[in-house]
Amino acid sequence: MAISPQAAAQRLCEAADWKLTQLSVHKGLYLAHMTYLGKTAGCPLVSEEFQAWDYGPVLPSLYHDLKMFGRKPVKNVSWSSATAGGEREIEVLDSIGNQIRNIPSSALVHFTHDPNGAWAKHYRPGARGIVIPNEDILEEYDWRPKKTA
Repeated sequence: MAISPQAAAQRLCEAADWKLTQLSVHKGLYLAHMTYLGKTAGCPLVSEEFQAWDYGPVLPSLYHDLKMFGRKPVKNVSWSSATAGGEREIEVLDSIGNQIRNIPSSALVHFTHDPNGAWAKHYRPGARGIVIPNEDILEEYDWRPKKTA
C-alpha cells in the first residue's frame, strides 16, 4: 500500500541525516518511487502522483510543506505521524537516502532531467499539474543501469 509523501519524505530525510534540501527530497523520492515501482512490478511507493515541474519531478502537496526551507536543508518538523510503510518501503527509502545524502541538488536535477526519462516526456516549460504516469516512471526504471551489490 502506498504511503503519504510526508511520511516518505521524513524517512528519506532521516536516512540522509537531515542533509537534504527540499529540491533533493523531491528528486530522492522520485528515485525511491521509481526503484519501488521496479522492485514491486508497478506498485507505487507514494500515494500522490509526481508532476513534471521546471526543476524536475515534484509531489505538489509535499512542495507546499517544504517550500519554507528554500535552499537550506529540511529540518525535522515531523509533518507526519504516519509510518514510512513496511520493511520493503523503508529499505528503499533508506537506501536512496544514504546514496544521495552528499550529492548536490544540481546533480540530482541533471539525473532526473534525462532526455529519455519520464519527466522529459511530460515536461512543458512553466506548466504545473502535468502528471508523470507511473507506467512511464517504470519504463525509465527498466532502461536505467542498476547498481549491483
